[in-house]
Amino acid sequence: MFRSVLVANRGEIALRVIRTLREMGIRSVAVHSDADADAPHVAAADAACRIGPAPARESYLDAARVLGAARETGAEAVHPGYGFLSESAAFARACAEAGVVFIGPSPEALEATGDKAGARRTAGRVGVPVVPGRGPSADLQDLAHQARELPFPMLVKAAAGGGGKGMRRVNAAAELDEALRGAAREARAAFGGDDRLLLERYVHPARHIEVQVLGDGRGGVAALGERECSLQRRYQKIVEESPSSAIDSLLRERLLEAARRFASAVRYSGAGTVEFLVAPEGTFHFLEMNARLQVEHPVTELVTGLDLVRLQLELASGERLDLTVLEGRSRGHAIEARLYAEDPQSGFLPTCGTVGRLRWPGGPGVRVDAGIEEASVVGTDYDPLLAKILAWAPDREHARTRLVRALEETALLGFRTNQSFLLELLDSEAFRSGLTFTDTVEGAANGRGDGDPPGFVLAAAAYLLGSRRERTARDGAAMNPREDRGSPWTGLGAWRLGGG
Repeated sequence: MFRSVLVANRGEIALRVIRTLREMGIRSVAVHSDADADAPHVAAADAACRIGPAPARESYLDAARVLGAARETGAEAVHPGYGFLSESAAFARACAEAGVVFIGPSPEALEATGDKAGARRTAGRVGVPVVPGRGPSADLQDLAHQARELPFPMLVKAAAGGGGKGMRRVNAAAELDEALRGAAREARAAFGGDDRLLLERYVHPARHIEVQVLGDGRGGVAALGERECSLQRRYQKIVEESPSSAIDSLLRERLLEAARRFASAVRYSGAGTVEFLVAPEGTFHFLEMNARLQVEHPVTELVTGLDLVRLQLELASGERLDLTVLEGRSRGHAIEARLYAEDPQSGFLPTCGTVGRLRWPGGPGVRVDAGIEEASVVGTDYDPLLAKILAWAPDREHARTRLVRALEETALLGFRTNQSFLLELLDSEAFRSGLTFTDTVEGAANGRGDGDPPGFVLAAAAYLLGSRRERTARDGAAMNPREDRGSPWTGLGAWRLGGG
């Protein structure tokens, strides 16, 4: 096993990986940009190294700087987390050339899964159905011509894409040119200048179902169950759960077997996710494979009891695991909600500021993976994900009510978040009944988090008041008479409870 591992990421995923490294007795090395010099993941690691200024392209996306930090700190391996360099075949090759282990799939597997058109061909070759489509091409005129062979609506997708970037829904021919230009522009910016695009038939209605897999790099693959990820906004997941309430045992096994076949075909190693669109009648189509740890991996950890980061480390270190014993372990139900720094009442624009007061929920079955703490500065240089709040219970409704309570108990003051919006989603009839599809959120007329649930307001106010009293008593200062009367509303300043 490794003695020292560099975590080539930031925020909650860096802290998540560092936690497992500490449990395994492995020295952790953090990297940071100038914007993250005082970030929690830097303080949590055993060692830290600056890799550049705030822009990601000059720090977290700079492979040479990351490998320089590995050499400087004596790290034997690099864990890329998700995003940034996690799916870069060039970075995986550079690690091998530098004598540093890349904790993830081989460069060849990254290339096979990272190119969406190539992945579609592989899926078809091994008998996994794919969505009818055309491309890829960087020639927009050629794509416009090929689009005549597909019905509307259709999806325009970045060939090297992920995370909803470079993706547009096109409902009619009049929208196509603008969608192609916009998707190509976004793809160039997000994927290192690669502006090749795909065209796919838009499957509607559909659920987004993904299968968590582990591979040994020699063709052995374990499928650890599915996650339902249909609640999305602009193709970005918001709420995920396992198991899916819409998948019966026969369909589940078909999906798991399709995921095994695809991952085995690319000789996948480590943790990855095979994603599908599932129609109401049970037909399904391959979407893509994310060759990394997913944001929503804790959902699978809660229902299986497995530590996916530990398994990644064991596989990357050369340990031979009996993957078959890891299957069939799912118990109970888990749901995850993503807490973002964004304002639902202003079109979900990113927000920023300093975390003034913060309280995370607790209690049985509740888990929080967070990347911030009190006094953390949240800017706009990186993804606005602040934390993932999860709940596990023996059944779905119990898990849902636990997660609602956990979100109501969460208190974060300093800037607006999507907290109230998440509570609306979890309390909606569509979610309660399990009738959620990929367009459920976009089609909602009122899903903007307009009201602040009383539980959240009271939790935030009580926490703020308690913190002020504790600080005043500690500092030996006289308490403000207005505060002493016990009103939770005094001293709030410009911040608005329930979102700001």
